[in-house]
Amino acid sequence: MTHPATPTVSPRLDHCPAGLPKAAYFDPDWFERERATLFARQWIMVGRADAFPAGRMRRVSLAGASVIVLRDGQGTLAAWHNSCPHRGSELCHSDDQAVGALIRCPYHAFAYDATDGRLVATGHAVPTDDFDRAAHGLRPVALRVWNGFLFLSLAGGPGPIRSDVGLLTLDRWPMADLVTGHRFQTEVACNWKTFWENYSECLHCPGIHPALCDLVPVYRQGIMGWSEAASWTQDHPEGPNLRLGAESWTPTGAACGPVFPDLSPADRRAGYHFVTLWPSAYVVAHIDYVRSVRLEPVSPTRTRLVAEWHFAPATLAQPGFDAAEVAAFALQVLMEDGAAAEMNQRGMASPGFTTARLMPEEYEIHRFHQWVLAEMEHTP
Repeated sequence: MTHPATPTVSPRLDHCPAGLPKAAYFDPDWFERERATLFARQWIMVGRADAFPAGRMRRVSLAGASVIVLRDGQGTLAAWHNSCPHRGSELCHSDDQAVGALIRCPYHAFAYDATDGRLVATGHAVPTDDFDRAAHGLRPVALRVWNGFLFLSLAGGPGPIRSDVGLLTLDRWPMADLVTGHRFQTEVACNWKTFWENYSECLHCPGIHPALCDLVPVYRQGIMGWSEAASWTQDHPEGPNLRLGAESWTPTGAACGPVFPDLSPADRRAGYHFVTLWPSAYVVAHIDYVRSVRLEPVSPTRTRLVAEWHFAPATLAQPGFDAAEVAAFALQVLMEDGAAAEMNQRGMASPGFTTARLMPEEYEIHRFHQWVLAEMEHTP
């Protein structure tokens, strides 16, 4: 999905290019190259920052690497490779465990400052003078918080977090103050790119998402925005995205709580804004809540999805408010997308399939493919 803004030119392709080769969706070596290049170098969303409470450390999988994320007693977040510099033992040996001022290796009792990673003690070992304590601290993992979301990167200098439409798009939403009211996690039997490709086009919408097409009428035409229509011109009037009388992606179309106060008339008229953060997440800002979906590649043919719905505290405090009921509509769409991606993955396994041939409306898939290939060209 793309951000519903008024374009100056049509995004449609002027040709029908080939897609990625079949190996990109099944081959273990291709999958490992993706993890070692684009997933290891990019900022990867791992959840909301407030989901990491003080006094706890958690294991996070990042491009196949085990990483510790913790928050100390002063509220400072830190991220470290989950490996003791002594002989490599894992430090955090469960998904979530308590942590104090020190991270102590469960193997040989080497201890490290939880916040700055320096080596504090070597257990029963007595190092000789040639041992440089300062060179044997924990190995850091880059960490950044954007609008309340926590991002990690294995790269030494990962640069800024980037999105398809720019991060300033959501500045009018009180993102950092929102509270997660509902969470859903599942695994889908498809390559992570198969899911992204489905997200990136709406040719499938009329056949896969009847309820969504009722809420967003332009989707009935198999396009994500009016500028994708073959007959579109620059002077084409841009109307509301949602059906008449609807305000948000809820089961009834009505706002589930107070509208965010700083939104512009254009924001309210659009009804939603998609922000895509390749390769790991997308965020959808509605006028009354925000939702996020994270992708984690598990294998060449399996992907973990984590969807969360984030609300203003005043919305959650409404008498009788049910976050799961609000989430039901978008969750239905997500499950339909997951089933469609699995169907596509099964079909690509056929010996009769070699590569896709993209249509002009699938410009975003083509852009995604070019990005994947460019990232993989650079060795880590």
